[in-house]
Amino acid sequence: MTGRIKTVVAGVGAFGQKHLDAIRLIESAEVVSVVGRQLAPTEEVARKYGISHATTDLAEALARPGVDAVILATPTQMHAAQTLQCLDAGKHVQVEIPLADTLKDAIAVAELAKRTGLVCMVGHTRRFNPSHQWIHRRIAAGEIAVQQMDVQTYFFRRTNMNALGKPRSWTDHLLWHHACHTVDLFQYQTGETASQAFALEGPKHPTLGIAMDMSIGMKVPSGAICTLSLSFNNDGPLGTFFRYICDNGTYIARYDELLDGKNNPIDVSKVDVSMNGIELQDREFFAAIREKREPNASVRQVLPAMQTLDRLEQSLKKS
Repeated sequence: MTGRIKTVVAGVGAFGQKHLDAIRLIESAEVVSVVGRQLAPTEEVARKYGISHATTDLAEALARPGVDAVILATPTQMHAAQTLQCLDAGKHVQVEIPLADTLKDAIAVAELAKRTGLVCMVGHTRRFNPSHQWIHRRIAAGEIAVQQMDVQTYFFRRTNMNALGKPRSWTDHLLWHHACHTVDLFQYQTGETASQAFALEGPKHPTLGIAMDMSIGMKVPSGAICTLSLSFNNDGPLGTFFRYICDNGTYIARYDELLDGKNNPIDVSKVDVSMNGIELQDREFFAAIREKREPNASVRQVLPAMQTLDRLEQSLKKS
């Protein structure tokens, strides 16, 4: 492929704009269209980023001349259907996490991606954050092995608001969205699929209808375990915090900050070309298209996380 990769970004909320910011830094790609739910705010985002085309119709954007690829930052419930739509249109696609909110839909996407041979990638940003990359490289080198990952994913979302503090048009989910990050990361870092997995959930929100608190436990065949606590009720420090308890050291990751077990900082600034995980995953997406290869976090690679999430959902139904 010669020239810049012409890209559509669908979804212009908090995460869509993070992708737009990232692509500004990537010379090999350009955004030629943005797609949103309402035309006026979508056109406003297009003006902000100097993009010539805005629409509320994904099909319209896909049909524009020369479009090569799509990044989907749309509501979770739309991910699988829109990914299938993009693949059917012959476009490479990166879909934000999660790939789908059912295992059946995730398998359907994986099967179509295999048949088309197109690059189909999922936005598992934790694989690209320099802090987690630093850990992954030490694991791959045989310097450390995970004994336990202890993870807290905490938000304060008693109303249906997004990361920009604006009302959402859809309902978020602790299991299929937020737990997906850690389920995939635990299996990626250990190189194994969970052989045991269970989940517990707290009371459901009276109007949103979702559990606001959840606890997840997993174990892989080698013996490593993961303990994950999630909450939309936490009125305190927000975000996701990882503690890697290893056979040779303990490490604490807070997004792109990495500390050892005694709170001494570890310099991860030279791990990759950027400290921005979204930029790094977008760079991987465009590089895989140009190099005609499978990307890190391809649909095939993340399907085991979807299988584990399905098992966790089944455990909730039995409890």
